[in-house]
Amino acid sequence: MSSAGVVTISPLLEDSLVGSLALAPLADSQESILIYLAMPGSMVPMRVLEYDSIESVKLRIQTCQGFVVKKQKLVCGGRELARSNSLVRDYGVSDGNVLHLVLRLSDLQVINVTTSSGKEFTFHVDRNRDVGYVKRQIAETEDGLGDVDDQEVLCNGERLEDQRLINDICKHNEAVIHLFVRKSAKIRARPVEKNFELSIVAPRLDDLREHNVDKETELRGKDAESSVLVPRKPPDREVVLEPVIVNPKIESPLVISNLVNSVLEGLERGNDPVRSSEGTGGAYFMLDASGKKYLAVFKPIDEEPMAVNNPRGLPLSVDGEGLKKGTRVGEGALRECAAYILDHPKNGRRSFVGELKGFAGVPPTFMVKCLHKGFNHPDGVKTKIGSLQMFVENEGSCEDMGPSAFPTEEVHKIAVLDMRMANADRHAGNILISKGGDGQTKLIPIDHGYCLPETFEDCTFDWLYWPQARKPFSSDTIEYIKSLDAEEDIALLKFYGWELPLESACVLRISTMLLKKGAARGLTPFAIGNIMSRANLNKESIIEEIVQEALDSVLPCSSEAAFLETVSTTMDRRLDEIA
Repeated sequence: MSSAGVVTISPLLEDSLVGSLALAPLADSQESILIYLAMPGSMVPMRVLEYDSIESVKLRIQTCQGFVVKKQKLVCGGRELARSNSLVRDYGVSDGNVLHLVLRLSDLQVINVTTSSGKEFTFHVDRNRDVGYVKRQIAETEDGLGDVDDQEVLCNGERLEDQRLINDICKHNEAVIHLFVRKSAKIRARPVEKNFELSIVAPRLDDLREHNVDKETELRGKDAESSVLVPRKPPDREVVLEPVIVNPKIESPLVISNLVNSVLEGLERGNDPVRSSEGTGGAYFMLDASGKKYLAVFKPIDEEPMAVNNPRGLPLSVDGEGLKKGTRVGEGALRECAAYILDHPKNGRRSFVGELKGFAGVPPTFMVKCLHKGFNHPDGVKTKIGSLQMFVENEGSCEDMGPSAFPTEEVHKIAVLDMRMANADRHAGNILISKGGDGQTKLIPIDHGYCLPETFEDCTFDWLYWPQARKPFSSDTIEYIKSLDAEEDIALLKFYGWELPLESACVLRISTMLLKKGAARGLTPFAIGNIMSRANLNKESIIEEIVQEALDSVLPCSSEAAFLETVSTTMDRRLDEIA
């Protein structure tokens, strides 16, 4: 799961501001403006130039505060300052404005354990968990490791207390945790990419006897396996989880029914949702019955960025618009589900009844209603409605490694999805990396709350700058693009309960038209993506110019069909010039 975690901000008085010396070196400049950087527990004054780029502002934050540029997001006036090459003044930032600093953190640490007998198991550790939790998980999972009190955790020679958080130890995925089970096991550790592998050598019970281990320890070793089955606290009856089905003709497929049942069992076993440290809205990891494995991610509508119950401290939206232009607060969950519905398999249209994987590989996503006290409930516990997306095992996101290692076809499948749906928030952090059954790298697109916008203004694609984007589509991908039909897609979304706003439906029609026409002319993802993306904040993209030219050419009372026909003609001319 990748996105960003925003800090909670509370207004502070002028005399409580800290860190001003490092961030205010431009006080004498007449062109400088004084803004306030909202950070954890404080608000730091910062002088910047109107002609500073967003990238340079982030670099200064990195220098003075230590937050790496690629982990930062800045939000001002309800809008993300997303374009690094745009200027401060382009976003209308002025004296006295507050910039909310948003940090992207890695949530999960995957620990792969291999015993001396060759037994392997894997579990996920949330970075907000402490060392004591890690010790308990390993002790419960592997027979013969002894009692938790006999374990001692060291990192780089330093003994770690049970209260230390994983996030404090592995801030940059560089730390290796050396776990030593006193008197009963030796453990070796070695880094494996962003994770670490523990090799555990545990003595047999016979060896324990030879070392004069007392009877109590011996029995504890024998009963280690049964200790995993100790009943948890009684089920919490104040728990509800069920799909939201608007159309009675829709039959819930097996993959969704199984996921709902598994997540519900986890909740009833007392495994509370784990709120992600990432994301500008509320996002919760849902656990299985054992409490050791993540099954899904739940995003409530009322906790979206700038929504009424947003847990991150962002202000409420004044006009209902989201962080990205052309999106609406409260529609993020619908857009998440729409991305899955419209991610058709190669050989046909999407059907929830079938189990076929979509062309781009969007994980199964659907609307649910959920009641649980573990969500953000400032006004009392109430049922939440939101999107539930299946959690996918992964090895991190695309921002964790260079793009040269990604297969071209994997990049192209995400490019097709993004261009078709005019995605306004495709960055490397919301593309996960996994290994397929054949050992090949697979890319998994997540976080689609800003797709299908009402305008093209904020369309951004990180893959546009990857070398694979300059390569032509394969014949299979071109055939898939030919099969796309915007009218069928709009009807399909309506069948599943979401009637696209007129503006979003028009954007989908035009973006699908562009993708099909561009692919037919042999244009690369780079060429088509450039048509949809602005070079800078204030210069309209080519697709915006095409739309505006068509609007200027038709009569005010013309039908949408006439308008789209004019768009098509204008687009043909511009594409022929490019091709």
